[in-house]
Amino acid sequence: IQRDGYSPGDRLPSIAALARDFVVGAPTVREALKRLEMAGTVSIRHGSGVYVGREDDSLLMSNPVFSGAPSKKMLLDLIEARGAIEVTGAGLAATHASEAQLDEMARLLDQAEANLGDDELLNQTNMAFHRSIAIASGNMVFRQLLEVMTSLFTREQRAILDIQNSRAEDHGQHAGIYRALRARDADRARDLMREHLDKVRTDLEQWDPDTHPIR
Repeated sequence: IQRDGYSPGDRLPSIAALARDFVVGAPTVREALKRLEMAGTVSIRHGSGVYVGREDDSLLMSNPVFSGAPSKKMLLDLIEARGAIEVTGAGLAATHASEAQLDEMARLLDQAEANLGDDELLNQTNMAFHRSIAIASGNMVFRQLLEVMTSLFTREQRAILDIQNSRAEDHGQHAGIYRALRARDADRARDLMREHLDKVRTDLEQWDPDTHPIR
């Protein structure tokens, strides 16, 4: 964006063109654009394209890097922090989500349902679903904080899928949250998000890192 002099509101090249430019695959470009959207750098308009955004109050937080596996205590603290953000965020998303954002959540749910047996893709899709709710909340601090936390939590969430074997149950909870958002029921959305994250916390509390180390 800076190199080629794009201004706020300008449309960026297609994903295929960006993939050729950076010599990477289209899925890599899509993931990069999603991360830029979380920071407010771009705006993804489904069916139209990707446009340069402007958020002068962007926190521009970088993703922390860990050496080694986080402790069980840290993971429990992390899910507690996510709960403080995501429960409120779900209520806001029920009010503020655009139809395009709700459609994107539905697409992610369909993708997850079709890949319940592919832990790698399922984990990525589940995290993208949570991020899409944060984006729809309209609170840019929520969405940037969640981007950092879900980036930290990727391997650990993958481990939970293996440990508790709760793929279908997790998907059903996501679908319930989506239905509440689509119905614009803020109270229901908050309650279901709280229940969902409480289930993740329970899974973590039952996890024995000695017998099930993070891969």
